[in-house]
Amino acid sequence: MRSMLGAVALAALTGCATTQEASKPSPAPVTEAPPVAEAPKAGFQVPVDYFKLDNGLKVVLSRDTTAPTATVAVYYNIGFRIEPKDRTGFAHLFEHMMFQGSRNLGKMEFIRLIQKNGGVLNGSTRFDFTNYFEIVPANALETMLWAEADRMRSLEVTPENLKNQQGVVANEVKVNVLNQPYGGFPWLDMPQAANTNWYNAHNFYGDLKDLEAATLDDVRSFFKTYYAPSNAVLVVVGDFEPEQVKGWVQKYFSALPKMEQPKKPDISEPRQEQEKRRDKQDALAQRPALAVGYHMPSPGTPEHYAMALIDQVLVQDNDSALYQRLVQQKGLTGEVQGGVNQLGNPWNYFGPMQWTAYLYHDQATAPDAIVKEIDAAVEALREKPLDEATLARARVKARSQLYRQVESLYGFGRADLLASFALFYDDPSRVNRLEGELMKVTPELIQKTAREYLRRENRTILTVTPAPAAAAKTQAP
Repeated sequence: MRSMLGAVALAALTGCATTQEASKPSPAPVTEAPPVAEAPKAGFQVPVDYFKLDNGLKVVLSRDTTAPTATVAVYYNIGFRIEPKDRTGFAHLFEHMMFQGSRNLGKMEFIRLIQKNGGVLNGSTRFDFTNYFEIVPANALETMLWAEADRMRSLEVTPENLKNQQGVVANEVKVNVLNQPYGGFPWLDMPQAANTNWYNAHNFYGDLKDLEAATLDDVRSFFKTYYAPSNAVLVVVGDFEPEQVKGWVQKYFSALPKMEQPKKPDISEPRQEQEKRRDKQDALAQRPALAVGYHMPSPGTPEHYAMALIDQVLVQDNDSALYQRLVQQKGLTGEVQGGVNQLGNPWNYFGPMQWTAYLYHDQATAPDAIVKEIDAAVEALREKPLDEATLARARVKARSQLYRQVESLYGFGRADLLASFALFYDDPSRVNRLEGELMKVTPELIQKTAREYLRRENRTILTVTPAPAAAAKTQAP
Protein backbone atom coordinates (compact mmCIF):
# COMPACT_ATOMS: atom_id res chain seq x y z
CA MET A 1 0.00 0.00 0.00
CA ARG A 2 1.26 3.42 -0.91
CA SER A 3 1.07 4.88 2.56
CA MET A 4 1.07 8.63 3.12
CA LEU A 5 3.61 7.93 5.82
CA GLY A 6 5.83 6.58 3.07
CA ALA A 7 9.21 7.35 4.60
CA VAL A 8 8.57 4.69 7.23
CA ALA A 9 6.61 2.38 5.01
CA LEU A 10 9.26 2.34 2.34
CA ALA A 11 11.88 1.08 4.77
CA ALA A 12 9.56 -1.70 5.88
CA LEU A 13 8.71 -2.63 2.30
CA THR A 14 12.33 -2.76 1.24
CA GLY A 15 13.25 -4.84 4.25
CA CYS A 16 10.55 -7.41 3.59
CA ALA A 17 10.78 -7.63 -0.18
CA THR A 18 12.71 -6.63 -0.60
CA THR A 19 34.65 12.95 11.96
CA GLN A 20 37.63 12.28 12.58
CA GLU A 21 39.50 15.35 13.83
CA ALA A 22 42.41 16.28 11.55
CA SER A 23 45.80 15.62 13.06
CA LYS A 24 47.64 18.79 14.03
CA PRO A 25 50.79 19.58 12.03
CA SER A 26 54.11 19.56 13.81
CA PRO A 27 55.14 23.00 15.03
CA ALA A 28 57.19 24.85 12.39
CA PRO A 29 60.61 26.21 13.35
CA VAL A 30 60.39 29.81 14.47
CA THR A 31 62.54 30.85 11.52
CA GLU A 32 59.91 29.63 9.06
CA ALA A 33 56.61 31.14 8.06
CA PRO A 34 53.54 29.44 9.58
CA PRO A 35 51.97 26.77 7.36
CA VAL A 36 49.18 27.89 5.06
CA ALA A 37 45.83 26.40 6.11
CA GLU A 38 44.43 23.95 3.62
CA ALA A 39 41.21 24.90 1.86
CA PRO A 40 38.25 22.89 3.17
CA LYS A 41 37.67 19.76 1.16
CA ALA A 42 34.54 19.51 -0.91
CA GLY A 43 31.77 17.44 0.58
CA PHE A 44 30.21 14.36 -0.91
CA GLN A 45 29.26 14.98 -4.54
CA VAL A 46 26.29 13.31 -6.18
CA PRO A 47 26.74 12.73 -9.94
CA VAL A 48 24.09 14.73 -11.79
CA ASP A 49 23.35 14.42 -15.53
CA TYR A 50 20.33 16.62 -16.28
CA PHE A 51 18.45 17.16 -19.53
CA LYS A 52 14.94 17.67 -20.87
CA LEU A 53 12.92 16.15 -23.67
CA ASP A 54 11.05 18.27 -26.19
CA ASN A 55 7.75 17.41 -24.46
CA GLY A 56 8.99 18.99 -21.23
CA LEU A 57 9.91 15.86 -19.31
CA LYS A 58 12.80 16.56 -16.95
CA VAL A 59 15.31 13.72 -16.72
CA VAL A 60 18.03 13.26 -14.10
CA LEU A 61 20.59 10.45 -14.26
CA SER A 62 22.90 9.70 -11.35
CA ARG A 63 25.28 6.79 -11.89
CA ASP A 64 26.32 4.66 -8.92
CA THR A 65 28.06 1.33 -9.52
CA THR A 66 28.21 0.32 -5.86
CA ALA A 67 25.67 -2.44 -6.48
CA PRO A 68 24.13 -3.89 -9.68
CA THR A 69 20.75 -2.26 -9.03
CA ALA A 70 18.78 0.62 -10.50
CA THR A 71 16.14 2.90 -9.05
CA VAL A 72 13.58 4.51 -11.34
CA ALA A 73 11.52 7.33 -9.83
CA VAL A 74 8.83 9.43 -11.48
CA TYR A 75 7.66 12.55 -9.64
CA TYR A 76 4.62 14.54 -10.74
CA ASN A 77 4.24 18.19 -9.73
CA ILE A 78 0.88 17.63 -8.06
CA GLY A 79 0.57 16.94 -4.35
CA PHE A 80 -2.34 17.31 -2.03
CA ARG A 81 -1.50 20.97 -1.38
CA ILE A 82 -2.92 22.10 -4.74
CA GLU A 83 -5.53 19.41 -5.37
CA PRO A 84 -8.96 20.66 -6.56
CA LYS A 85 -11.23 22.32 -4.03
CA ASP A 86 -14.25 20.18 -3.06
CA ARG A 87 -12.13 17.14 -3.94
CA THR A 88 -10.02 16.78 -0.80
CA GLY A 89 -7.90 13.66 -0.90
CA PHE A 90 -8.07 13.59 -4.69
CA ALA A 91 -4.32 13.62 -5.24
CA HIS A 92 -4.02 10.66 -2.90
CA LEU A 93 -6.91 8.86 -4.58
CA PHE A 94 -5.25 9.28 -7.94
CA GLU A 95 -2.00 7.85 -6.62
CA HIS A 96 -3.91 4.61 -6.10
CA MET A 97 -5.38 4.79 -9.58
CA MET A 98 -1.89 4.65 -11.10
CA PHE A 99 -1.58 1.02 -10.04
CA GLN A 100 -4.81 -0.11 -11.72
CA GLY A 101 -3.39 -0.93 -15.14
CA SER A 102 -2.46 0.69 -18.45
CA ARG A 103 -2.71 -0.14 -22.14
CA ASN A 104 -0.08 -2.88 -22.12
CA LEU A 105 -0.13 -3.86 -18.45
CA GLY A 106 -3.44 -4.95 -17.00
CA LYS A 107 -4.60 -4.61 -13.44
CA MET A 108 -1.86 -5.67 -10.97
CA GLU A 109 0.48 -6.53 -13.86
CA PHE A 110 2.72 -3.52 -13.20
CA ILE A 111 3.29 -4.76 -9.65
CA ARG A 112 3.83 -8.34 -10.76
CA LEU A 113 6.32 -7.20 -13.40
CA ILE A 114 8.54 -5.55 -10.78
CA GLN A 115 8.24 -8.42 -8.34
CA LYS A 116 9.05 -11.06 -10.98
CA ASN A 117 12.19 -9.09 -11.77
CA GLY A 118 13.23 -9.30 -8.12
CA GLY A 119 12.38 -5.68 -7.37
CA VAL A 120 10.28 -3.59 -5.01
CA LEU A 121 8.05 -0.61 -5.69
CA ASN A 122 6.01 2.02 -3.92
CA GLY A 123 4.45 5.42 -4.31
CA SER A 124 3.23 8.21 -2.09
CA THR A 125 1.42 11.52 -2.04
CA ARG A 126 3.14 14.46 -0.39
CA PHE A 127 2.52 18.18 0.05
CA ASP A 128 4.01 19.17 -3.31
CA PHE A 129 4.34 16.02 -5.42
CA THR A 130 3.10 12.51 -6.01
CA ASN A 131 5.85 9.97 -6.64
CA TYR A 132 6.31 6.42 -7.86
CA PHE A 133 9.47 4.33 -7.82
CA GLU A 134 10.90 0.89 -8.48
CA ILE A 135 14.18 -0.64 -7.31
CA VAL A 136 15.25 -3.51 -9.54
CA PRO A 137 18.32 -5.44 -10.69
CA ALA A 138 20.18 -3.26 -13.20
CA ASN A 139 19.43 -5.63 -16.09
CA ALA A 140 15.68 -4.84 -15.71
CA LEU A 141 16.12 -1.07 -16.06
CA GLU A 142 14.91 -0.80 -19.64
CA THR A 143 11.77 -2.75 -18.79
CA MET A 144 11.00 -0.37 -15.93
CA LEU A 145 11.37 2.68 -18.16
CA TRP A 146 9.00 1.12 -20.68
CA ALA A 147 6.47 0.35 -17.93
CA GLU A 148 6.54 3.86 -16.45
CA ALA A 149 6.12 5.40 -19.90
CA ASP A 150 3.20 3.06 -20.60
CA ARG A 151 1.19 4.19 -17.60
CA MET A 152 2.13 7.85 -18.15
CA ARG A 153 0.72 7.47 -21.66
CA SER A 154 -2.30 5.24 -21.20
CA LEU A 155 -3.59 4.75 -17.66
CA GLU A 156 -6.79 2.67 -17.57
CA VAL A 157 -9.34 5.04 -16.05
CA THR A 158 -12.51 2.96 -15.81
CA PRO A 159 -15.65 3.14 -13.61
CA GLU A 160 -14.69 -0.19 -12.01
CA ASN A 161 -11.19 0.96 -11.12
CA LEU A 162 -12.43 4.27 -9.73
CA LYS A 163 -15.08 2.69 -7.55
CA ASN A 164 -12.65 0.09 -6.28
CA GLN A 165 -10.02 2.65 -5.29
CA GLN A 166 -12.53 5.01 -3.72
CA GLY A 167 -13.35 2.16 -1.37
CA VAL A 168 -9.69 1.40 -0.74
CA VAL A 169 -8.84 5.00 0.12
CA ALA A 170 -11.94 5.41 2.29
CA ASN A 171 -10.91 2.35 4.28
CA GLU A 172 -7.38 3.70 4.57
CA VAL A 173 -8.72 6.95 6.05
CA LYS A 174 -10.76 4.96 8.55
CA VAL A 175 -7.86 2.72 9.55
CA ASN A 176 -5.14 5.39 9.70
CA VAL A 177 -7.14 8.31 11.09
CA LEU A 178 -10.72 7.78 12.19
CA ASN A 179 -10.24 4.47 13.99
CA GLN A 180 -6.65 5.01 15.12
CA PRO A 181 -5.57 6.48 18.47
CA TYR A 182 -3.99 9.87 17.77
CA GLY A 183 -4.99 9.41 14.14
CA GLY A 184 -3.51 12.24 12.12
CA PHE A 185 -1.53 13.65 15.06
CA PRO A 186 0.39 15.78 14.29
CA TRP A 187 1.17 15.23 10.59
CA LEU A 188 -2.42 15.75 9.42
CA ASP A 189 -3.73 17.97 12.23
CA MET A 190 -0.95 20.54 12.47
CA PRO A 191 -1.17 21.94 8.91
CA GLN A 192 -4.93 22.34 9.32
CA ALA A 193 -4.55 24.12 12.64
CA ALA A 194 -1.54 26.30 11.77
CA ASN A 195 -2.32 27.48 8.23
CA THR A 196 -4.96 29.88 6.92
CA ASN A 197 -4.74 29.39 3.14
CA TRP A 198 -7.09 26.57 2.09
CA TYR A 199 -4.42 24.98 -0.07
CA ASN A 200 -2.22 24.47 3.00
CA ALA A 201 -4.97 23.97 5.58
CA HIS A 202 -7.47 21.49 4.15
CA ASN A 203 -7.79 17.82 5.09
CA PHE A 204 -5.48 16.40 2.45
CA TYR A 205 -6.19 12.80 3.40
CA GLY A 206 -9.70 13.50 2.20
CA ASP A 207 -13.18 13.94 3.59
CA LEU A 208 -15.16 10.82 2.81
CA LYS A 209 -17.91 12.81 1.09
CA ASP A 210 -15.36 14.38 -1.26
CA LEU A 211 -13.79 11.03 -2.07
CA GLU A 212 -17.20 9.55 -2.88
CA ALA A 213 -18.07 12.54 -5.08
CA ALA A 214 -15.14 12.04 -7.46
CA THR A 215 -16.39 11.25 -10.97
CA LEU A 216 -14.85 9.48 -13.92
CA ASP A 217 -14.55 12.82 -15.74
CA ASP A 218 -12.72 14.26 -12.71
CA VAL A 219 -10.18 11.47 -12.80
CA ARG A 220 -9.65 11.59 -16.56
CA SER A 221 -9.21 15.37 -16.53
CA PHE A 222 -6.80 15.13 -13.59
CA PHE A 223 -4.71 12.52 -15.37
CA LYS A 224 -4.60 14.43 -18.65
CA THR A 225 -3.59 17.66 -16.92
CA TYR A 226 -1.16 16.68 -14.20
CA TYR A 227 0.25 13.33 -15.30
CA ALA A 228 1.77 14.76 -18.45
CA PRO A 229 5.53 14.67 -19.15
CA SER A 230 5.61 18.47 -18.98
CA ASN A 231 4.64 18.19 -15.30
CA ALA A 232 7.00 15.36 -14.38
CA VAL A 233 10.56 14.41 -13.52
CA LEU A 234 12.13 11.04 -14.33
CA VAL A 235 15.14 10.08 -12.20
CA VAL A 236 17.37 7.05 -12.68
CA VAL A 237 19.94 6.17 -10.01
CA GLY A 238 22.21 3.14 -10.10
CA ASP A 239 24.46 0.94 -12.18
CA PHE A 240 23.93 1.86 -15.84
CA GLU A 241 25.60 3.32 -18.89
CA PRO A 242 24.34 6.93 -19.24
CA GLU A 243 24.28 7.08 -23.04
CA GLN A 244 22.36 3.82 -23.22
CA VAL A 245 19.77 5.06 -20.71
CA LYS A 246 19.41 8.34 -22.58
CA GLY A 247 18.53 6.33 -25.66
CA TRP A 248 15.91 4.35 -23.78
CA VAL A 249 14.39 7.51 -22.31
CA GLN A 250 14.09 9.00 -25.80
CA LYS A 251 12.63 5.77 -27.13
CA TYR A 252 9.89 5.36 -24.55
CA PHE A 253 9.05 8.90 -23.38
CA SER A 254 9.72 11.32 -26.26
CA ALA A 255 6.49 10.53 -28.13
CA LEU A 256 4.27 11.39 -25.16
CA PRO A 257 2.36 14.64 -25.81
CA LYS A 258 3.16 17.86 -24.01
CA MET A 259 0.35 19.42 -21.96
CA GLU A 260 0.25 23.08 -20.99
CA GLN A 261 -0.10 23.39 -17.24
CA PRO A 262 -2.71 25.54 -15.51
CA LYS A 263 -1.49 28.47 -13.46
CA LYS A 264 -0.47 27.30 -10.02
CA PRO A 265 -2.58 28.73 -7.18
CA ASP A 266 -1.25 31.14 -4.58
CA ILE A 267 -0.06 28.98 -1.68
CA SER A 268 1.50 31.72 0.43
CA GLU A 269 0.72 32.14 4.12
CA PRO A 270 0.44 35.50 5.89
CA ARG A 271 2.82 36.28 8.75
CA GLN A 272 1.24 34.88 11.91
CA GLU A 273 0.83 37.53 14.59
CA GLN A 274 -1.02 35.63 17.31
CA GLU A 275 -0.53 32.22 18.89
CA LYS A 276 -3.10 29.60 17.91
CA ARG A 277 -4.38 26.79 20.11
CA ARG A 278 -6.51 23.82 19.18
CA ASP A 279 -7.61 20.80 21.19
CA LYS A 280 -8.66 17.50 19.65
CA GLN A 281 -10.93 15.17 21.62
CA ASP A 282 -9.89 11.56 21.00
CA ALA A 283 -12.00 8.67 22.31
CA LEU A 284 -9.28 6.14 21.46
CA ALA A 285 -6.31 7.93 23.04
CA GLN A 286 -5.07 6.65 26.41
CA ARG A 287 -2.83 9.61 27.27
CA PRO A 288 -2.82 13.30 26.36
CA ALA A 289 -0.51 14.56 23.62
CA LEU A 290 0.92 17.95 22.74
CA ALA A 291 2.55 19.43 19.65
CA VAL A 292 3.98 22.86 18.93
CA GLY A 293 4.42 24.04 15.36
CA TYR A 294 6.23 27.16 14.15
CA HIS A 295 5.95 28.49 10.60
CA MET A 296 9.18 27.91 8.68
CA PRO A 297 11.23 30.31 6.54
CA SER A 298 10.89 29.88 2.79
CA PRO A 299 12.87 26.92 1.38
CA GLY A 300 16.32 27.75 0.10
CA THR A 301 16.78 30.92 2.15
CA PRO A 302 19.67 31.30 4.62
CA GLU A 303 17.09 31.18 7.41
CA HIS A 304 15.82 27.85 6.10
CA TYR A 305 19.28 26.33 6.52
CA ALA A 306 19.51 27.92 9.95
CA MET A 307 16.22 26.27 10.94
CA ALA A 308 17.60 22.92 9.77
CA LEU A 309 20.36 23.37 12.36
CA ILE A 310 17.98 24.70 15.00
CA ASP A 311 16.02 21.49 14.47
CA GLN A 312 19.15 19.50 15.35
CA VAL A 313 19.77 21.61 18.46
CA LEU A 314 16.22 21.47 19.77
CA VAL A 315 14.69 18.10 18.96
CA GLN A 316 16.89 15.65 17.07
CA ASP A 317 18.41 12.81 19.12
CA ASN A 318 18.96 12.43 22.84
CA ASP A 319 21.46 15.28 23.08
CA SER A 320 18.82 17.78 21.93
CA ALA A 321 17.72 20.59 24.22
CA LEU A 322 14.08 19.46 24.41
CA TYR A 323 14.98 15.85 25.15
CA GLN A 324 17.40 16.87 27.86
CA ARG A 325 14.96 19.29 29.46
CA LEU A 326 11.64 17.46 29.10
CA VAL A 327 12.84 13.87 29.51
CA GLN A 328 16.11 13.82 31.39
CA GLN A 329 15.72 16.80 33.71
CA LYS A 330 11.98 17.25 34.27
CA GLY A 331 10.59 13.78 33.52
CA LEU A 332 7.53 15.26 31.81
CA THR A 333 7.55 12.69 29.00
CA GLY A 334 9.52 9.67 27.84
CA GLU A 335 10.29 10.92 24.34
CA VAL A 336 10.20 14.03 22.18
CA GLN A 337 9.88 13.79 18.41
CA GLY A 338 9.58 16.22 15.55
CA GLY A 339 11.37 18.08 12.83
CA VAL A 340 10.88 19.94 9.57
CA ASN A 341 8.25 18.35 7.31
CA GLN A 342 6.57 15.42 9.06
CA LEU A 343 5.94 13.73 5.70
CA GLY A 344 9.47 13.84 4.40
CA ASN A 345 12.67 15.73 5.15
CA PRO A 346 13.77 19.37 5.33
CA TRP A 347 14.44 19.51 1.59
CA ASN A 348 11.66 17.75 -0.35
CA TYR A 349 8.86 20.28 -0.12
CA PHE A 350 8.17 23.64 -1.73
CA GLY A 351 5.35 25.54 -0.01
CA PRO A 352 4.72 26.74 3.55
CA MET A 353 5.77 24.35 6.30
CA GLN A 354 5.98 24.07 10.09
CA TRP A 355 8.81 23.02 12.32
CA THR A 356 7.09 20.73 14.81
CA ALA A 357 7.92 19.10 18.13
CA TYR A 358 5.47 16.67 19.72
CA LEU A 359 5.15 14.29 22.66
CA TYR A 360 2.78 12.19 24.74
CA HIS A 361 2.41 12.77 28.49
CA ASP A 362 0.58 11.67 31.63
CA GLN A 363 -2.83 13.00 32.65
CA ALA A 364 -1.32 14.62 35.75
CA THR A 365 1.02 16.78 33.67
CA ALA A 366 -0.50 20.08 32.61
CA PRO A 367 0.11 21.05 28.98
CA ASP A 368 1.15 24.56 30.04
CA ALA A 369 3.90 23.09 32.22
CA ILE A 370 5.32 21.41 29.12
CA VAL A 371 4.97 24.55 27.02
CA LYS A 372 6.83 26.49 29.73
CA GLU A 373 9.82 24.16 29.41
CA ILE A 374 9.70 24.32 25.61
CA ASP A 375 9.74 28.11 25.87
CA ALA A 376 12.83 27.97 28.08
CA ALA A 377 14.74 25.92 25.49
CA VAL A 378 13.61 28.15 22.64
CA GLU A 379 14.35 31.39 24.46
CA ALA A 380 17.95 30.30 25.00
CA LEU A 381 18.40 30.46 21.21
CA ARG A 382 16.66 33.82 20.96
CA GLU A 383 18.54 35.54 23.77
CA LYS A 384 22.12 35.09 22.59
CA PRO A 385 24.12 33.53 19.73
CA LEU A 386 24.63 29.80 19.89
CA ASP A 387 27.99 28.70 21.29
CA GLU A 388 30.44 27.30 18.76
CA ALA A 389 30.56 23.81 20.29
CA THR A 390 26.79 23.35 20.05
CA LEU A 391 26.75 24.74 16.51
CA ALA A 392 29.56 22.40 15.48
CA ARG A 393 27.65 19.42 16.86
CA ALA A 394 24.48 20.51 15.05
CA ARG A 395 26.41 20.76 11.79
CA VAL A 396 27.78 17.24 12.21
CA LYS A 397 24.31 15.88 12.94
CA ALA A 398 22.73 17.71 10.01
CA ARG A 399 25.46 16.54 7.66
CA SER A 400 25.06 12.95 8.85
CA GLN A 401 21.31 13.17 8.36
CA LEU A 402 21.84 14.47 4.83
CA TYR A 403 24.28 11.68 3.99
CA ARG A 404 21.86 9.08 5.34
CA GLN A 405 19.15 10.55 3.15
CA VAL A 406 21.32 10.47 0.04
CA GLU A 407 22.41 6.89 0.64
CA SER A 408 19.10 5.44 1.87
CA LEU A 409 16.96 2.71 0.31
CA TYR A 410 19.24 1.54 -2.49
CA GLY A 411 19.20 4.86 -4.33
CA PHE A 412 15.70 6.07 -3.57
CA GLY A 413 16.91 8.68 -1.06
CA ARG A 414 19.16 10.19 -3.71
CA ALA A 415 16.41 10.02 -6.32
CA ASP A 416 14.02 11.77 -3.97
CA LEU A 417 16.27 14.82 -3.54
CA LEU A 418 17.22 14.98 -7.23
CA ALA A 419 13.58 14.77 -8.30
CA SER A 420 12.43 17.37 -5.77
CA PHE A 421 15.07 19.90 -6.78
CA ALA A 422 14.43 19.35 -10.49
CA LEU A 423 10.69 19.66 -9.95
CA PHE A 424 10.73 22.76 -7.74
CA TYR A 425 13.82 24.66 -8.91
CA ASP A 426 14.81 23.15 -12.28
CA ASP A 427 18.14 22.48 -10.58
CA PRO A 428 18.85 18.93 -9.35
CA SER A 429 22.51 19.84 -8.72
CA ARG A 430 21.22 21.79 -5.72
CA VAL A 431 21.75 18.54 -3.81
CA ASN A 432 25.49 19.16 -3.94
CA ARG A 433 25.18 22.59 -2.33
CA LEU A 434 23.14 21.62 0.72
CA GLU A 435 26.11 20.73 2.88
CA GLY A 436 27.93 23.94 2.00
CA GLU A 437 24.89 26.05 2.85
CA LEU A 438 24.57 24.32 6.21
CA MET A 439 28.22 25.01 6.96
CA LYS A 440 27.74 28.73 6.22
CA VAL A 441 25.23 29.19 9.04
CA THR A 442 26.63 31.37 11.82
CA PRO A 443 25.60 31.77 15.48
CA GLU A 444 24.29 35.23 14.60
CA LEU A 445 22.06 33.82 11.85
CA ILE A 446 20.78 31.15 14.25
CA GLN A 447 19.79 33.87 16.72
CA LYS A 448 18.23 36.09 14.04
CA THR A 449 16.20 33.16 12.69
CA ALA A 450 15.06 32.08 16.15
CA ARG A 451 13.91 35.61 16.99
CA GLU A 452 11.72 35.80 13.91
CA TYR A 453 10.46 32.25 13.44
CA LEU A 454 10.40 30.91 17.01
CA ARG A 455 8.21 33.76 18.22
CA ARG A 456 5.31 32.61 20.40
CA GLU A 457 3.03 34.56 18.07
CA ASN A 458 4.28 32.41 15.18
CA ARG A 459 3.31 29.10 16.68
CA THR A 460 0.36 26.77 17.00
CA ILE A 461 -0.16 24.57 20.05
CA LEU A 462 -2.09 21.40 19.32
CA THR A 463 -3.29 19.14 22.14
CA VAL A 464 -5.00 15.76 22.14
CA THR A 465 -7.32 15.04 25.06
CA PRO A 466 -8.63 11.52 25.79
CA ALA A 467 -12.39 11.81 25.82
CA PRO A 468 -15.57 9.74 25.84
CA ALA A 469 -16.78 8.67 22.42
CA ALA A 470 -19.71 11.06 22.52
CA ALA A 471 -17.42 14.05 23.01
CA ALA A 472 -15.01 12.92 20.34
CA LYS A 473 -17.78 12.73 17.73
CA THR A 474 -18.14 16.49 17.92
CA GLN A 475 -14.55 16.93 16.69
CA ALA A 476 -13.71 16.91 12.99
CA PRO A 477 -11.03 14.39 11.96
